[in-house]
Formats: sequence, C-alpha cells, structure tokens
Amino acid sequence: MATSMDELTMSQLGSLRWVDMRRRVRALVDGRVVVDSATALQVWEPYRVVGCYAVPISDVAAPLVDSQRVDAATEHPPILTPDDPFVLHTTAGTVYDLRADGRALSGAAFRPDDPDLADHVLLDWSAFDEWREEDESAIGHPHDPFQRIDCLSTSRHVVVRVGDTVVAESRRPTLLLETHLPPRHYLPREDVRMDLLVPSDTVTVCAYKGEASYYSAVVGDDVVADVAWTYTNPLIDAVPVRDLICFYDERVTLTVEPSEQP
Repeated sequence: MATSMDELTMSQLGSLRWVDMRRRVRALVDGRVVVDSATALQVWEPYRVVGCYAVPISDVAAPLVDSQRVDAATEHPPILTPDDPFVLHTTAGTVYDLRADGRALSGAAFRPDDPDLADHVLLDWSAFDEWREEDESAIGHPHDPFQRIDCLSTSRHVVVRVGDTVVAESRRPTLLLETHLPPRHYLPREDVRMDLLVPSDTVTVCAYKGEASYYSAVVGDDVVADVAWTYTNPLIDAVPVRDLICFYDERVTLTVEPSEQP
C-alpha cells in the first residue's frame, strides 16, 4: 500500500527526532561567539513542528549553571509551534541557564535524557542575539533540511474579494509552495487595489523568505487587519516574490481558475 509522505511525517510527530545538520553553526551574545559547532544537530522534541539546534556540550563556550531536572510535560497543545515557549519540554531531561558575559540566559539549554543525544544540549533560539550557519546569518529558526519553497510563475486567474469588493485580480501571479503549508498566490502591485490597503505595524520573520511587512484592508466601514503581506528584501529563495502582495486566503474570498485541488 502506498504511503503518503505528509502522513508519514505527521505520524512521527509524537517522537523525539533529530538530523545531522552538516554545517558549522554559531550563536552570538553581545557580539561574542558563545556556541561554535561543526557537528550540530537539529532536534524536534515530541509534538514540535519546528526544531532547534543541539550541539555537544563541549562546543558551548559559556558555562551552564543552575541545573534543574524536568519530566516530559503531559499538558500541551497537540502541535507545538515557535509560539510555544522553549521551556515547554515534551521529553525528560535537565534544564540549564547559560551565563554569557554577565548575562544570564534563563533556561536556554536543555539536555535530554535520551541516550542518542547524550552529551548534547538543545538551545533556545530566542535567547541568543544572532545565529549563523557557516558565515550566513540565520533568522527565525533553524533551516529544516526537509522543507523548501518553490516560486512558480503561473497564468491562473486569481480574484481576491473583501465582501463584495474586488481588492485584487491577476492573471500573472507567482505561486509560492512551501512544504506542509498551503499554497500562496503573490500578486503584482499593479493588480492590487493598493488604495484599499493601509500599512500595518505588524512584522513577521520567516527563516526561508525573510522579513514580511503587512497591510490591513479598509473597504467602506469594514477593516480586515493584517490581511496581506509583502517581502521587500527577501532571502534568496524568495527573490521571485519581491514586492509582490499576498493575501491570507482565510481572511478574504479568494478564487483561483483553473481551480486547485483541495
């Protein structure tokens, strides 16, 4: 019987998983390198969809202090995202603070009990000021070697409505496909009613696409907050969607012809 790769991946969500990252990884605090490893792993604790770096303890230049044993959390959401704190551990182990140049990075290191990860500590991405893979800055979270994005030119006819008002219509969108995420249609600004969009203060970061800035739609008395976004200075894989506008399918009425498979 054939196996769906999406189903296979999700079937292992409750497991502790790891992969060899095959690259040099460094973490900095106040401009000083406090983690430097050529043998870094990426580790996903059970139920997490985004992993973290794990390195041999010997590759951490700052002292690990104030150890505390923890059991695997029994109460947690069915899927853990980067919005769920690092300190929510779903496997048993030991939590450490990390002392770097007088700064205490509380709970920033976690040593799991699992023997396959012996002598490694998992590191809290947000606790450090900067991460580098080789000599490239990394943002958002570690790059997942099993995830990628594709940007494809297409002639599909895309129409975006807020209520009864057409706010965008294009026959030249760029389709962005990202592993495990829904397809997104990025539209040229010339095909978007930019007069109905108001810049928002919201900014998000994607490890693969870069920093996104947002717009809210104002249509008559209706305001749809953070309904669309754009990448003005994307990372290399997302260069084809530079300055294009993408709408949350969930917050507008979006039709695509020819229709897509669900």
